[in-house]
Amino acid sequence: MKKPSLGLLALTVVLGGIVQAAPPLGLPPVPIPADNPQTPAKVALGEKLFHDKRFSSTGEIACANCHEAAKAFTDSPKQVSTGVQGLTGTRNAPTVVNAAYMESMFWDGREPDLEHQSLQPFVNPVEGGLADHGPILEIVRSDPDYVAAFEEVFGKTGEAITMEEVSKAIASFERTIVAGNSPFDRWHFGDDEAAMSEQQKRGFDIFMTKGRCVSCHTIEQTHALFTDSEFHNVGVGINQIQDEVPPLAQAFLKAKAEGANVDKSVLTDPKVSELGRFAVTDDLSTVGAIKTPTLRNVAETAPYMHDGSLETLRDVVVHYNLGGKSEESQRVNPYLSGGIRPLDLSEQEIDDLVAFMEALTSPEYAKP
Repeated sequence: MKKPSLGLLALTVVLGGIVQAAPPLGLPPVPIPADNPQTPAKVALGEKLFHDKRFSSTGEIACANCHEAAKAFTDSPKQVSTGVQGLTGTRNAPTVVNAAYMESMFWDGREPDLEHQSLQPFVNPVEGGLADHGPILEIVRSDPDYVAAFEEVFGKTGEAITMEEVSKAIASFERTIVAGNSPFDRWHFGDDEAAMSEQQKRGFDIFMTKGRCVSCHTIEQTHALFTDSEFHNVGVGINQIQDEVPPLAQAFLKAKAEGANVDKSVLTDPKVSELGRFAVTDDLSTVGAIKTPTLRNVAETAPYMHDGSLETLRDVVVHYNLGGKSEESQRVNPYLSGGIRPLDLSEQEIDDLVAFMEALTSPEYAKP
């Protein structure tokens, strides 16, 4: 596997030291917040913070532990991530690749952007395990390398450095982790007929028509993010607890009203995790709804779904082919999204669809 680097996203320095992104084939320009412009020094600082294991209660866990560059910024093949003291959460680590385009963060969308997202894992009991952000601030305010970097990037030293600056630097680094130029991009956007196999082209046709995958994994005229950034109940996880949902939802709402932390609840209680978007909205229509993930580089990030419960891409397609039912049970949970229904795909069509998804791998993540 080719080693990913900061060069994933071509960077051009323009006036004022601001970095202008030149997106790879198949992707639009990266949206950059007005209050957090990119600079090379800020990106370098964010990369250092991203890999610093001191920002955990044991000094063994960094952001990069669950989002490894060599694994398309996931921790594949783990079903769910491992944090401090070997503790495990309830959710599969989503890729950071192309997260810069996401309209919300986490599987349930509980944070609006990368800046807010980066603050939570440090203080989650099964991830970084810190009681608060104090130890991080102590390090960045005293470590000579960080002192110099924060002064250069933000013009701040000592107690003027806050978690806002830390989160902005990490988010700036993550916005450089962008990858396109897959065989699909070269075929669809670059008119290279040889870039995809005939089976992959058949799979694309199924993706667009009979499989109805494009309904949620969207493709635009000039680019493809392969996600609608919406939330859907597709019958994963929630199927196993559907009879428990009413009392579980009521108990969760009560706990939330009494001050329970949503981030901690969904990563430490498997059943609460299956409430999905409901944990954020308190709206019963969103029970079990999970954010549509991008399909880019999906062949390299097994296992799948928010809980890592499906081992292969073929398992995923079979699940949708059954209309969101489990193979063990023909029951359909009452919270299932309306568009989820049996597809009637043949075995060959399933194979073709899987082959198409394998064509969504960017060269820097493709296995030799």
